[in-house]
Amino acid sequence: MIVVTGSITTRPETLAEVEKLSLEHVLRSRTEPGCLSHSVHRDLEKPLRLVFLEEWADRAALATHFTVPASREFSKAVAQLAVEPTTLRVYEGERVRI
Repeated sequence: MIVVTGSITTRPETLAEVEKLSLEHVLRSRTEPGCLSHSVHRDLEKPLRLVFLEEWADRAALATHFTVPASREFSKAVAQLAVEPTTLRVYEGERVRI
């Protein structure tokens, strides 16, 4: 399983637009083959920061996700609304039952 974390920090006047774009992106991404989960959250310590958490079946599914035109358009749109560089981290992991 591949785990992806990311974040976008925006300005107060563009927060609503970034939230709208982010939710559209999350809902669309969940329909892609290999997407196990995809969510966006507000950082309680930094309310203008949105945090993404994704789980993908494998690297191939994630690589395909990055080539989807809507994913590229989303990345470009929010990058223009961000006040600092967006973050993206990719990890390999496995589900563990405790």
